[in-house]
Amino acid sequence: MIRTKLCQALTIESPIILAPMGGAVTPRLAAAVSNAGGLGNLPLWLADRETVEKTLREMRATTTKPFAVNLNMEFPQEERLSICLDQGVPVISFFWQDPSSLVQKAKDGGAIVMHTVGDAASAKRSVDAGVDIIVAQGWESGGHVRGTVASMPLIPKIVDVVGDVPVVASGGIADGRGMTAALALGASGVWIGTRFLASEEIAIHSEYQKRILSSDETSTVYAEELFNVGWPNAPHRILKNSTVEAWEAAGRPAPGARPGENETIVSSARKGEIVRYAAATPSSDMVGDIEALPMWAGQSVGLVQEVQPAAEIMKQLNKEAMEAISELTSLTAD
Repeated sequence: MIRTKLCQALTIESPIILAPMGGAVTPRLAAAVSNAGGLGNLPLWLADRETVEKTLREMRATTTKPFAVNLNMEFPQEERLSICLDQGVPVISFFWQDPSSLVQKAKDGGAIVMHTVGDAASAKRSVDAGVDIIVAQGWESGGHVRGTVASMPLIPKIVDVVGDVPVVASGGIADGRGMTAALALGASGVWIGTRFLASEEIAIHSEYQKRILSSDETSTVYAEELFNVGWPNAPHRILKNSTVEAWEAAGRPAPGARPGENETIVSSARKGEIVRYAAATPSSDMVGDIEALPMWAGQSVGLVQEVQPAAEIMKQLNKEAMEAISELTSLTAD
């Protein structure tokens, strides 16, 4: 396996971090990634105390390896952070808004702190606040996207700004070639989500996974304010579907004037009725017009060809990266 300073910082064997895809990542998938040498990452940013504690117990029962918990700073996270620190979570991953108010608390609690940013200025502020690892999220990313800069120009700029702090590349990476490219740009690791939507352990509806496998590099769309019920003002990238097409045909109207607004399209045993434009990941317990829900995916979706166990995906990523590095080192320059 490839070893970098990220591996040393996190005590992991491979510089691959699972993206904390809300509504899709459970302890089963996160533990599988950790057990395969990477870092599993649990999205617990809306969970109540009981759910947080239960999820951490499940995680501890399935892995002894390091893992992270992701906390979205768009919502209050003080209590969840306290629970995580009390439970000895080794890595805290912050997202969206400035985490400065909680960074020192996390570090004092013994956690390594990561933060996802979309520009170099935010990366510099995060490092100045004490963040240990920066995740550079490119515009190609699936799900909620913090910035508007693509990975290729973003990664080296952030690497230059943060000095010795490890940088993790996020966005557009779904195979070992992308992993190698990120390392060549100065990143110390990669953050991968879309590829793991085709893992056996992912907790999404079969229709969602089927759409992932049939998509190509042109199948996604970036929207500043579309699937926003439950999380407004949060730009995101999703697969094109009937909801997107109707919205685009109507001229991309603002919330309040969108086609089919407030229409119930799906029901869930856990979440009840779900309306069109809700920021709701299609899960296996949902019944209804699944296709019309937001199917979060990055532009790397065209590289996702088959469903595999997470451990096999990890093995393949590392193998492809090693092959790509070997190919590069065999090149000669005149």
